[in-house]
Amino acid sequence: MVESKTVAITRSPDDAGEFVNLAKSHNIRPITLPTIELVSRGQKIVEEFLDSVRSYKPDYSVFMSSKAVKLLFDTARESSKLAELQLAVANTFVVAVGPKTGDALEKEGVRVNGMPESIFSSVGVGELLANIGAAGKKAIIPLSGASTPFLKELLNKVGMDVMELHLYDVCAFRDTTVWNEFRGLFSQQRVDGIVFTSVSSVRGFFEIMSRDRQKPHLLDLLSKIHIVAIGPFTSNELEKLGVKNTVSQVHTVAGSFDAMNLMLSRV
Repeated sequence: MVESKTVAITRSPDDAGEFVNLAKSHNIRPITLPTIELVSRGQKIVEEFLDSVRSYKPDYSVFMSSKAVKLLFDTARESSKLAELQLAVANTFVVAVGPKTGDALEKEGVRVNGMPESIFSSVGVGELLANIGAAGKKAIIPLSGASTPFLKELLNKVGMDVMELHLYDVCAFRDTTVWNEFRGLFSQQRVDGIVFTSVSSVRGFFEIMSRDRQKPHLLDLLSKIHIVAIGPFTSNELEKLGVKNTVSQVHTVAGSFDAMNLMLSRV
């Protein structure tokens, strides 16, 4: 019997269910690696969002991650402002970057009005808004303080006015005891591939793994396995650190798994 391959994904167990199921169905052993933690800016984020909607009067609200949706609506629920937040968002044209973010909004009682057809990234959101004639309109985007200005600049080029609202910061995952199994297998060169799912996850991975090994040694071990980036920004972050990688053609977990599975099948 052929020994199964081992592939890690830079997501927590709670966020990696789709990947785990796909891996097991293809006789691949999955390892989940929580790389980042969200540090909320507190209950003020809801009031700031509501105040911004009242004063800025955006035509569009753009959500770039399911985490941002969950954090904003959970905080509103805790501060008894859920209904007010739902109404404020519903009074805009709601854009979700992809299916997972769309599902998170729908679960909060918010109808999604627009979503990219296939490119689930800032580029896809920019294309969507350009195609539906959003020039001259306003958009509010709740996101991480670690986010790049790429989307804002892209929408400015489309002719939109954009307000970014920082809900949280990102730091490397602190309780790394859950990484012990991976560390052991990785050192023994028994990990066949890693799927990186965001720029922040790349940074978190290197911060965590660099604590007990020098960067040249880490890069040497990474060069011997298959590396898949979920999208171009994640790929660029890996390239900056000297890690060669393959970019998933479809920027989703399923698309990334397909890319990894194809490479493993060629071995």
